[in-house]
Amino acid sequence: MPPNFPVSATDTAALLDRLHALEGVPSALAAALDGIDAVLRDRGLRRTAPDVTGESLLRGAHASAVLEGSSSTLDDVREGSCDEVAAASVRLSTELLSLAPVLRRSPLQALARLHTLAGAGAVPDDQLGRPRDAESAQLLRTVSQVLSYDGPALLVAAVVHGELVSASPFASHNGLVARAAERLVLVARGIDPTSLIVPEAGHLALRPAYEANSAGLRDGGQQGVHRWLLYAAEAYAAGAEASPLGRSRP
Repeated sequence: MPPNFPVSATDTAALLDRLHALEGVPSALAAALDGIDAVLRDRGLRRTAPDVTGESLLRGAHASAVLEGSSSTLDDVREGSCDEVAAASVRLSTELLSLAPVLRRSPLQALARLHTLAGAGAVPDDQLGRPRDAESAQLLRTVSQVLSYDGPALLVAAVVHGELVSASPFASHNGLVARAAERLVLVARGIDPTSLIVPEAGHLALRPAYEANSAGLRDGGQQGVHRWLLYAAEAYAAGAEASPLGRSRP
């Protein structure tokens, strides 16, 4: 978010209120939420089996890994013969749902666990789950405040993703952690409690826009944030369409 992103919980909530009021953002997020709700409702959320959730998480792990530079295919991921980046993404996906109550209770602990899972074997143990420096530690505290914001869940998911992917507070795998945290918000806030939407696939489908808008967060000021939020709404709609429930599913 902007370089002067507030550090107090009160100011953070006020800024998030202002971000949500930016032109086009409320309607874009509301339309994305309607699309998610339509998929979950119309395709029988209560009747879905655990294997559908597993498929959604697997597709998300693959899409996130590709965005992080993996060359593994979805079949490689299914067969367990994927590269290190995809393997890290799969590790995140296997524990993601169990972290939903942790995110609600202790956001910093949940974020640390996400990086520990992703970075295992890639960075020294004393760097796992730890911010890179004092500035990164402050950024994570701000993200924790965002996660405690009692406002639109899609706004929270987009801001958390944007903060983590643009500031890279961990020693490695920041993109994987950012996208996992985004999905986790959707679960923990009850938007998609059984994790059937695939936001990572939405970002992959819109990859040029994803990369341009995430880069814009680093140097685009409030305009960059505004564009990111509008983009995120589009990506969430694409993630709903990517659900394994499928539009053709009865």
